[in-house]
Amino acid sequence: MIVPPSTDVLRVLFTLKGSIVKRIALRCLMVTLLAALIVLVERHYPAYFYPVSATPFTLLGLSLSIFMSFRNNACYDRWWEGRKAWGKLIIETRSFVRESVVITDETLRTELLRNLCGFAHALNARLRNEDERAAARPWLARADAISPHNVCDGILREIGEHCSRLAAQQQISEWRYNLLEQRLAGLTEVQATCERIKGTPLPFPYTLLLHRTIYIFCLLLPFALAEPLGWLAPLFTTIVGYTFFGLDAIGNELEDPFGRDENDLPTDAMVRTVERDVLAGLGEQQLPPALLPVGYVLS
Repeated sequence: MIVPPSTDVLRVLFTLKGSIVKRIALRCLMVTLLAALIVLVERHYPAYFYPVSATPFTLLGLSLSIFMSFRNNACYDRWWEGRKAWGKLIIETRSFVRESVVITDETLRTELLRNLCGFAHALNARLRNEDERAAARPWLARADAISPHNVCDGILREIGEHCSRLAAQQQISEWRYNLLEQRLAGLTEVQATCERIKGTPLPFPYTLLLHRTIYIFCLLLPFALAEPLGWLAPLFTTIVGYTFFGLDAIGNELEDPFGRDENDLPTDAMVRTVERDVLAGLGEQQLPPALLPVGYVLS
């Protein structure tokens, strides 16, 4: 996620960090060269050039803008829902740490709370299609006992079994057990929410239609601009192409908010927040440092 130091005019106009320009530069260059070629043909070989009215492009551009707005709103909703889910993960973890003080066995409490750190690491790796067990292993006392099928759920299940055993042995009250179980249920909900976002992309035919329409629009637009604008046509074609290609690329990036792109969610930083809260709850003084933006990018 981009964390800019300021939003002054010069920085907004010329910064490339976090900008979508690098991803669409080739496409913008393509439509610019095409527009220049069309203007060249119109100027030197007018007999081979048939003027095209700009009216259809006005109507198509308006419709395309509306559809792109709908798609980008849907993609942003996915990004924001993912952020809320990770916010809930932090809330539930802090609450579990606070409510677990009734566990008198400090060794067991330490194991359970460190397992929560393992859960955060495993979920982060799962959403990035990485090795969950390897990510969680440094925090788990018995990593090999966790099923590799769903490491995140296995960690929560093990914590739940310990809490249930404490309640059965009357080491914690039934009321306290219910509170702890509610926190685990909340973490399960966080995992399911993130998996739903990750595993359910926007309908492909809708995205495909939008991609094709953008290319058709940008490739045909120079034919309508060449005669009235002359050599200004490549400039305006580039501006339009930058807008439409950029919005399309931003939507693609926000559709999966759990990756390592510059504009994805800073899940590494949130996992570090979980670590610091858990270790502080265990009374440790030397906490790992909070992750800070590197080159304005918070991972």
